[in-house]
Amino acid sequence: MTSIRNRSTLGRFPTVNFGYEEDKEKETEEAEEAEENKSQKENSCQQWLWKVCPCCCPKPNDDDLTDTLIIGPGDENPKDSTNNSVTDDDELEGNWLHIQFTIRLFVTVQSVDLMKSKSGENRTEHHTDLYQSENCIIRRGQKFHILYTLSRPFNPNTDKLHLEFKTGPLPTVSKGTHVIIPLVEELKGNRWEAAIVSQTDKSIKLSVNSPASAVIGKYQVSVETSNSTKKSVFTHDSANDVYMLFNPWCKDDTVFMNSEDERNEYVLNEIGRIYYGTENQIGVRTWNYGQFDDGILAACIFVLEKSGTPPSGWGDPVNVVRIISAMINAPDDSGVVQGNWSGVYSDGNAPTVWSGSVEILKQYHKTSGKPVKYGQCWIFAGVFTTVLRCLGIPSRTVSNFSSAHDTDVSLTTDIYLDENLEPIEHLNADSVWNFHVWNDCWMARPDLPEGYGGWQAVDATPQETSQGTFRCGPASLAAVRNGQVYLKHDCPFVFAEVNSDKIYWMKNADGTFSQIYSEKKVVGHKISTKAVGSDERSDITHLYKHAEGTEEERIAVETACRYGSKAEAYSSPTAEDISVEVTMDGKDPNMGEDAELTITVQNSSSEQRNVFLHSQAAVMYYTGVHKATVRKDNTDLYEDYKGHLIDQAALMLTLSGRVSETQQVLATQFSFRLRTPDLIIKPIGKAVVGEKTAVEILFTNPLPQVLKAVIFHVEGLGLLSAQKIPYGDIGSHASVSITEHFTPTLPGPSKLLASLDCKQLTQVHGVADITVEKRSSYGMKLLSCSK
Repeated sequence: MTSIRNRSTLGRFPTVNFGYEEDKEKETEEAEEAEENKSQKENSCQQWLWKVCPCCCPKPNDDDLTDTLIIGPGDENPKDSTNNSVTDDDELEGNWLHIQFTIRLFVTVQSVDLMKSKSGENRTEHHTDLYQSENCIIRRGQKFHILYTLSRPFNPNTDKLHLEFKTGPLPTVSKGTHVIIPLVEELKGNRWEAAIVSQTDKSIKLSVNSPASAVIGKYQVSVETSNSTKKSVFTHDSANDVYMLFNPWCKDDTVFMNSEDERNEYVLNEIGRIYYGTENQIGVRTWNYGQFDDGILAACIFVLEKSGTPPSGWGDPVNVVRIISAMINAPDDSGVVQGNWSGVYSDGNAPTVWSGSVEILKQYHKTSGKPVKYGQCWIFAGVFTTVLRCLGIPSRTVSNFSSAHDTDVSLTTDIYLDENLEPIEHLNADSVWNFHVWNDCWMARPDLPEGYGGWQAVDATPQETSQGTFRCGPASLAAVRNGQVYLKHDCPFVFAEVNSDKIYWMKNADGTFSQIYSEKKVVGHKISTKAVGSDERSDITHLYKHAEGTEEERIAVETACRYGSKAEAYSSPTAEDISVEVTMDGKDPNMGEDAELTITVQNSSSEQRNVFLHSQAAVMYYTGVHKATVRKDNTDLYEDYKGHLIDQAALMLTLSGRVSETQQVLATQFSFRLRTPDLIIKPIGKAVVGEKTAVEILFTNPLPQVLKAVIFHVEGLGLLSAQKIPYGDIGSHASVSITEHFTPTLPGPSKLLASLDCKQLTQVHGVADITVEKRSSYGMKLLSCSK
């Protein structure tokens, strides 16, 4: 018997009669049926072996399957057979037509390139190339690109593909935390969508859009391919996490800011200026925000996660800034910084030691959310600015001088005096801080009537609770300016800080209190922030309040106080013909010296007036809380206050009195600070990337006493990480010099910051501008040869 086929040829052949005997035909059919049964059994065994031992018995690749079509003479219904290895040696007897072709049954993803290098198009076009991170960092409302390598060329007619982005512990489609991104023919914008923009062999480049309202945070990314019968998911890899940020460059984003100069300042600038002191003696220190430093973005996302708030709300900047406002302070949620105004910091760092936010945020992240010790208002504000800028919300640090702290929602600052015009300390919960530092952030406010977007005041210092949590804002500056304190969030508190009247109450014989005097121009002066594009101070008081004494300003005060707890305090004013004013002439007094103040009493009437004045000088915290009373006499004033030196070294003179003839009451308070010396920082030689250099730090002790256990603190972005340098004791009026070596890592202009801390003296700091040069290629060749 002659075989009708070569045994090396696999597949099912059509039934064809070649003239053999009928019994041979039947025998052939039976043989074929037996062979088919045997093949099915072999396939079952093969599948079992694939499952139990994929190493020894690898499963054939679906993508390499081929189909062989064989047509015999006179056969009108050809049949096909799948074959993994049809060779050129296969032969057929007779006039057979042998057609071999490949069928790609399924396409899978082999690799993904998120194009996340700092110099790549995603990072540069999204203004995220400054982040010292290898992650994919993009901004919402703007297209980005992903490159996929497939197992074979993509066929849009038969292949399907979609992306999935997931964020948060329980990603949910309905809450916007599980996003399914379809493949579309053309991008329309402001929605989740993806389109193929180029295809080369097995690679496809996708352009992906996200809506301008997308949830920000860290997304896990996967891709699914499928056809009519099968699907495959390219699983998530943490190395391919995508960080989605707010987008001040996108017009549809609620944090959009249309000025390029302001975006460069309020989003991209890593170094700022924070103002402190008093309105007449404004001090300034440089602060490293460091929002692009390696690890800071991860720390900021960790702060959001640590809040326990659902990620579904992280698309709304109003909600996000309230979360961050609460999380920067520690009292009720184990936030980033623990506040301390006691002057005792032995188990942590004194607030005046810090020069930037980077060390604080990294320490908080590294310890899995253990509050960092210690901070005060400018620390809270500096860290707040870092987090907001890092997440893409334009922000600035703001200092308000003579800043009121209203504790009873009266929208007034109340001072209670006894029958002898002495302060009743236990009743005087309200206070006026020499200065207070908070933040402004920029956003639209679709939750408010039109016209209240723009700058919003937010505060992370734990003063009063808002909806049960220590936080404040965002309060629209437009609402605060016009006294519209009924608009959310926390407008009454911010209004009182910048524009409350200071009202004096005297205790009556029956125990009640009567209003005896009010000061209308003592709160909210020289509200300051760093100017755009320079290190100058910008006065933004006009954004918070109308000019003092104008009709608009008085209407704003009376409008606001209608909603306060002491609306009855505003009665018709009585005539006043005696005024009192305290001034300080000449230079600011230095630490260790006396301060000379001038008290001027002016009589604007034509008659003689006799005035009795009571004065009291007190050392005070910058928050307006008294630490101790000191009195000027024939002894050295320094001997009175040296034992009470505290942060910011502030003093306050309180005057109160009565005009004998008219019973007019006079009252005023005057705060001033003692100037601390600066640290002088001198670079030694030029600074070059990768080459060791040094600076000299100089300091002179201004006090007639020994400074004990002095510690210097040095840091600089791109220069060196935060370093503590224990020095020891520094003698009375002694001068010291220390040298610190470092190796710059980034070229360009930078600032080296230094501070000094000890129990006897705080708020001593200095800054030096250092321009780091790139290492020359010649020097790099020499270094390479030496190796």
